[in-house]
Amino acid sequence: MNYKKIFKSQKVRFIILKLFDFVPDKLMIVIQYKLSTGRWLKLKKPIRFTEKIQWYKLNYRHDILTKCSDKYSVREYVTAKGLSNILIPNYGVYNNVKEINFENLPDKFVLKTTNGSHTNILCADKSKLNSELAKKTIKGWLYSWTSKMGREWGYYNIKPRIICEKLLEKDSNNDLIDYKFFCFNGKPFCLYVIVDRFLEDGIKLGIFDTEFNLMPYRRSDIRGITTNIPKPNNFNRMLEIAKVLSKDFPFVRVDLYNIEGSIYFGELTFYDGSGYKGYLPDEFDFILGEKFTLPIIQTEN
Repeated sequence: MNYKKIFKSQKVRFIILKLFDFVPDKLMIVIQYKLSTGRWLKLKKPIRFTEKIQWYKLNYRHDILTKCSDKYSVREYVTAKGLSNILIPNYGVYNNVKEINFENLPDKFVLKTTNGSHTNILCADKSKLNSELAKKTIKGWLYSWTSKMGREWGYYNIKPRIICEKLLEKDSNNDLIDYKFFCFNGKPFCLYVIVDRFLEDGIKLGIFDTEFNLMPYRRSDIRGITTNIPKPNNFNRMLEIAKVLSKDFPFVRVDLYNIEGSIYFGELTFYDGSGYKGYLPDEFDFILGEKFTLPIIQTEN
């Protein structure tokens, strides 16, 4: 079931899911997994990648996940790894919309919440921005967003804030390509490459190996890439960065941008697609699952 097709308004989806915050995590995850994939979830002996993501939500709970899921606090983690040079310049962090002084911001910038997903305002020309509408939109995100939307534990204890960053410029092909590295215990296995971000008919997604060869798999909910995508400049450096930033985790997706060879950090994601997205062919769910070695969790007697 695709919630976005039934409830097209993001705000409405947030509010509806917030009404179910009282439902225990395990039960809600089982229900959401069934509705999203059509399968019953196997938690005792998960095999699929999407199943292991659900186990990850319920069992792998360390404070570092909260720090690295926070879109502002993660900057400290990246800096501690010696990679401050890939951070997108930051113009400010705010507790509420009243603290944002648009007059002091540059002509181009991005506003986003520290705990949300798809909660971004891209401003390419401040003179054309309706600042009051922007504030209203962000306020709505902060009010209606629930950290329990996908029962992703890493977001539970994030303080909702707003950050302002530099707007990355498009590349020579008028695009801003996303490179999302799937890393298991510090070893990149594959990556999503997302293109055509600014076209009306929507993005395309390809799955590439670490030699930047297109693999015969794709996400079932997004159009696949059908044309050749050149390997970006400094791709090997991107792999090294992904290794460094993923070393501390059984699984994390390391998101990077590469604009004419200049590498920028996007975010760290521990629950790709919340573990509810399918693949074509379906075997790729098992291939990723085989790479995902779940940690042993110490339990009290």
